[in-house]
Amino acid sequence: MQRERCVGSRGGRCGRASPPHLEPDHCNFLPPRVWCLFWSCLDLAASGNDGAALTAQGGGEGEPHSQSPDTLLGNTDKELNTGVTVTPSSAGTALVAPCQREPRDLAMEPAGCPRGLLPRPCRVLVLLNPRSGRGKALQLFQRFVQPLLEEAEISFKLMLTERQNHARELVCAEELSHWDALVVMSGDGLMHEVVNGLMSRPDWETAIRKPLCSLPGGSGNALAASLNYYAGYEQVTSEALLTNCTLLLCRRHLSPMNLLSLHTASGLQLYSVLSLSWGFVADVDLESEKYRRLGEIRFTMGTIFRLATLRIYRGQLAYLPVGNAASEMSASPAQAHKGPVDTYLVPLEEPVPSHWTVVPEQDFVLVLVLLHTHLSTEMFAAPMGRCEAGVMHLFYVRAGVSRAMLLRLFLAMQKGKHMDYNCPYLVHVPVVAFRLEPKNQRGMFSVDGESMTCEAVQGQVHPNYFWMVCGSRDAPSSWEPQPRPSPEKPL
Repeated sequence: MQRERCVGSRGGRCGRASPPHLEPDHCNFLPPRVWCLFWSCLDLAASGNDGAALTAQGGGEGEPHSQSPDTLLGNTDKELNTGVTVTPSSAGTALVAPCQREPRDLAMEPAGCPRGLLPRPCRVLVLLNPRSGRGKALQLFQRFVQPLLEEAEISFKLMLTERQNHARELVCAEELSHWDALVVMSGDGLMHEVVNGLMSRPDWETAIRKPLCSLPGGSGNALAASLNYYAGYEQVTSEALLTNCTLLLCRRHLSPMNLLSLHTASGLQLYSVLSLSWGFVADVDLESEKYRRLGEIRFTMGTIFRLATLRIYRGQLAYLPVGNAASEMSASPAQAHKGPVDTYLVPLEEPVPSHWTVVPEQDFVLVLVLLHTHLSTEMFAAPMGRCEAGVMHLFYVRAGVSRAMLLRLFLAMQKGKHMDYNCPYLVHVPVVAFRLEPKNQRGMFSVDGESMTCEAVQGQVHPNYFWMVCGSRDAPSSWEPQPRPSPEKPL
């Protein structure tokens, strides 16, 4: 079928075919030149530039599915200021006035952006790790991201990180009022640094309200994959995922996100935007770092290696399920020096409250706390969907599972089908808080892909605590957890 030509708001044709499922009138949600650049980016990726080809699972070319373009990318102003000039080191000196709209009925609005929308035009600070993934993040930004930002009236200043925790230092010292949003292009670890940097500032209550945007430039990119899923896009990888996330930034819609507050036995306090893992998942994530130049295949190699030498991890796991959290709060909450108050937690030296659930087994293959749907671009770990506000996924696999079953689960996770196996060793519970106490030093902790000392840790999720560029302006909706079977005998 021949594609319809996209007619722009200025009466001319954009010169590219519109997506096959869109009528011409629907292409006016973005200026015609943005569509041209969008297709050009996809053509570049499909042609195999830099040895990286576009891959898509069921969707093809990163196109949205199941929703109209007006729903996915919204109606934005059609006319562009074609005189905007952007350079990697400077975005000009003129400050952009915040958008003037009535505030929404939410507990906390993004700083300077009422109604959950970035202003137009807007200015963003881009933090990019040039060594992330295969070491081509800067080239990918210049080829796929920068042209779309210029056409969408998003001026930027590009800052390259030079070492671990450099992004944290930068956001701690940055004058945030100069920017409408912070854009992070790397793997998940750099967003972890940025959020913890914002929370360590003296003005953390205001700083954490600065909208954030995740552009995939690493090898895992779980947060970007989750945002891609929330937007209604097909599961894609590489340049297709980068283009999708950039178009979300061009759309300017913001959505509130949950934040996980963590406390360790040694007194460390930190925040997670994605996950905490212990055991198999953490080992695969951290041990495969030496293969990061291979891209996403590093996780496959790490999984095969760890399956060959499967470990058992001993520890005590307890959690506060959603149903018990509504009316029960701790009498003496663990109070942090700064940051939100963890009302469900007690000091680690004390036993968990009586209304918590303590897992009777103490031998595990893995424990995973997950705030979003994906563990990487090709690991759809939480097919039950996006958590409601103040809730996170808790998964654990008890010892006794066979290597064959564990391999089947991880292969099925690529399509989110692993829960269909009804494996009695795999447990999923929606929770608001947890505590994990390793009984030995075996294994590692991974927080948002970054290593953490293996010691007792507990955490509580805080609802709708910061803002991110996302495909929906609405807060997370509720969902019903699926009951897990309890067979008499293990498989």
